[in-house]
Amino acid sequence: MTMAQKINMAVAYKGMSQAALARAIDMTPSNFNQKLKRETFSPEELDKIAIALGGEFEFNFIFPDGTKI
Repeated sequence: MTMAQKINMAVAYKGMSQAALARAIDMTPSNFNQKLKRETFSPEELDKIAIALGGEFEFNFIFPDGTKI
């Protein structure tokens, strides 16, 4: 599974739009979309994404209920 797929699954799991997530991590939706297509998120950005989604990032998104994506 690609990182883009994992991010999309995590976004869907939390019921958030990609645009809302982008804004939550201080990124424009356009820039977020381009980084998603190229899969060029830094480890720091992946941590920010996980926190914005209410989880953690350990190469997987881990949620309080134990769900891993």
